Amino acid sequence: MAEDILHKKQFAPYSPKKGEQYMSAKQLVHFRNILSSIKDELRDDIERTVHTLQDEATVFADPNDRASQESDIALELRNRDRERKLIKKIDESIERIENGEYGYCDSCGIEIGLKRLEARPTATLCIDCKTLEEHRERQIGK
Repeated sequence: MAEDILHKKQFAPYSPKKGEQYMSAKQLVHFRNILSSIKDELRDDIERTVHTLQDEATVFADPNDRASQESDIALELRNRDRERKLIKKIDESIERIENGEYGYCDSCGIEIGLKRLEARPTATLCIDCKTLEEHRERQIGK
């Protein structure tokens, strides 16, 4: 979802200047803009869904039509719940920017990397720690 919004808005990847420090003020502004834009887009989608659900409160006589509508509504609500969780992650990422913790791995403390953050602006783990976490999850069967 976030990746779709990134492509829709056409954010240019950040190109650091030679010798530019990691997570410089310009980089932090760049990522804050991306995160804020994604958050705004998600909130607009949620608001549209609420209005659509209110407007389409149709009662169908045919049980199949009613079941189809209920299935569509359930799917839409699941999508919006995922988006609500993403908004929470975005808020946490913006807070990390304000605290000076953005861009550094929660597990090992090394730089996450600009390319990874461009792909997933809410990332809190470097690629190595994330890969290790995924392997552990597969082993214990989560």
